[in-house]
Amino acid sequence: MSSRAADAASASPVTSSNLEREFDAGIDYSAFLEHLGLPTLDIGFGEEGSSGGVYHSRYDTYEHFTRFGDPGLVYTALLAKTVGRLILRAADADLPVQQAGDFADTIAVYLERVKKLESEKRTAASTQARMLTDNDFSLAADPTQSSGIPVELQPVPRIDLEPMDSAVKRLAASARAYDAAIAQNGVRLAAAARTRLAGLMLTIDQTLAPPVGLPERSWFKNLIYAPGRYTGYGAKTLPGLTEAIEEERWGDANQYARLTADALNAYSARLDEATAILNQR
Repeated sequence: MSSRAADAASASPVTSSNLEREFDAGIDYSAFLEHLGLPTLDIGFGEEGSSGGVYHSRYDTYEHFTRFGDPGLVYTALLAKTVGRLILRAADADLPVQQAGDFADTIAVYLERVKKLESEKRTAASTQARMLTDNDFSLAADPTQSSGIPVELQPVPRIDLEPMDSAVKRLAASARAYDAAIAQNGVRLAAAARTRLAGLMLTIDQTLAPPVGLPERSWFKNLIYAPGRYTGYGAKTLPGLTEAIEEERWGDANQYARLTADALNAYSARLDEATAILNQR
């Protein structure tokens, strides 16, 4: 478990699907999160003893770490105890540990970023088209320097984000209902109902990784997070939709708006099933 996924070493329930921060996506847990749809978690101590520039260098050795990074392995041992304690608490918990509202809030933020990206693309294309028509680039060119007219940007067609809008609204409602139900009724749940609830929530994140996968790299199945095609470790959120807009693949943008919405709706449906178990009398 590595990379900046979520600040989960807190008293509140851990959140689902690596929330709140983008993280280094092309790293050792990729097969779990991005192919199998299994949630991953990163826990670590920061700042003190930081060895910036050492990682993956010739100095990235046990000797260097024990002399400069963590003399006496004090923080290392404490982190192992912290992680072990968290795992035991989660494994022995009577109820699922996910808090769905955080996930819903974060997805809403990701969709707003997609809308902003689409708007910026459309504005850039229309602004450049107007400047080309008015011969602005030639008029502003420095005659003492080599220059040329920029490549014309493609007009941005309408992208149908209505499926995503609807899915995000449904997710928000389902998440609120689930969080309220587990807070109100979880402790009173019968043993058989707890078992059914645990079964539903255990695999809920896999609804976000349908078999279709991402365009031109179907091994990556998670439609919420993926390493960028050209960013290495840098993550892309709502990657099928985001990268289609960035790369001007408008057909893929519309297709993955629908596919990502379908995945979110499947997640919401699973939450609704869990809520029904929690609310049964």
